Amino acid sequence: SALNHVQDIGQVCIEGLTSPAYQKHRKPGQSGDRPQLNGYFAISQHSNCGLFPVWQNLPQQNIIRALKHNAEPFYHEHNRTPFCTIRPYPRLGKGKNGSRPLTRDEAFDAFHMILADEVLPEQLGAFLMLMRVKEETPEELAGFIRAVKQTLVTPENSPEVHLDWSSYAGKRRHLPWFILSTLLLAQNGINTFMHGASGHTAGRLYTKDVLTTLGITPCTSLQESADRIRETGFAYLDLAHLSPTLHKIIEMRPILGLRSPVHTISRMLNPFNAQYMMQGIFHPGYRPMHQEAALLLEQPHLAVIKGDGGEIERDPDASCLVQSVCNGKMSDEEWPAMFDKRHVKDTELDVQRLHAVWLGEDDDEYGIGAVIGTIAITLKMMRRADNAGSAEAQAKAMWEARDKDNFGTVAI
Repeated sequence: SALNHVQDIGQVCIEGLTSPAYQKHRKPGQSGDRPQLNGYFAISQHSNCGLFPVWQNLPQQNIIRALKHNAEPFYHEHNRTPFCTIRPYPRLGKGKNGSRPLTRDEAFDAFHMILADEVLPEQLGAFLMLMRVKEETPEELAGFIRAVKQTLVTPENSPEVHLDWSSYAGKRRHLPWFILSTLLLAQNGINTFMHGASGHTAGRLYTKDVLTTLGITPCTSLQESADRIRETGFAYLDLAHLSPTLHKIIEMRPILGLRSPVHTISRMLNPFNAQYMMQGIFHPGYRPMHQEAALLLEQPHLAVIKGDGGEIERDPDASCLVQSVCNGKMSDEEWPAMFDKRHVKDTELDVQRLHAVWLGEDDDEYGIGAVIGTIAITLKMMRRADNAGSAEAQAKAMWEARDKDNFGTVAI
């Protein structure tokens, strides 16, 4: 295919194609290598979102006719998917005056196409970067997430999962102390499902690798995760097994040079539909977005924090704004720092120190503070404490009473 040099008729051009539809209509002597006019919108007949424009080499009279009437479906020569014309309307790529966000239904349709492999790589890349530039809205997130959740098959015999915990950022400044938080919560009867991604950004410690080093084997399916939670109260599943398509898109980050909405989508999947969800972000502007998306998704309880490195981990040396959802209502609460002075950052990240701190062989003050502080926010979100002080006292008592002999399993 060849890129079009097009006149401005208000549409976005992705690429020009020589299609069977054009071959049928072109006049003798016309070149099949260049379009006769700018083209028209075309989209998968399974969708009504108008997301991906496809420019076809059709003569002017056929384009005008296609815009006025329903044209017969034609096929993209690089894709098996049938396409049909739809009327154009304002959307993502029409400039600051003509573009608008997708509605929830349009976002659902768009991501349905992506998950069904009905889009070209160029279209996917353009879409992801348009979304990155304008930033996704809560309505769009809700539509995207609903589309992905329809592809997830949760085992019928699953135990009740109380807490959904996402881990997609990786750590580079401090050890992932939040792992000890989740293991301690599981040891105290809170069934916790953790999901995440690994390897997409160099120089970071990822949860899957840390768990493996500590002797806790990650799961490879939702069924195995359900069985593990039933047995130990905790399971981790990597996105590569949870949603291979989302994993593939996240792996595009080094190519695109930027994160995409898929990072936020993955964080909020909550495959087991846990009543309680913890969220960690790096950029503060994403906190209210998670709140509002949770409301649209009818998530009963959620807390989102700017965690260390973007993970769900309270920095005990700094104040922490917790933005929550509780039964359809949003709230914000500022938690004070746990220490008066900041701690010196470790010169190297030795994962084995996590186990040593759990065993009581290492009394890392910062690490223990991060574990207790993170648990406290979780307990408050789960309505097991009325205020921050009570939550921290409960979390400290849990830490001091931990079963040191059971690392990664429920206490016996």
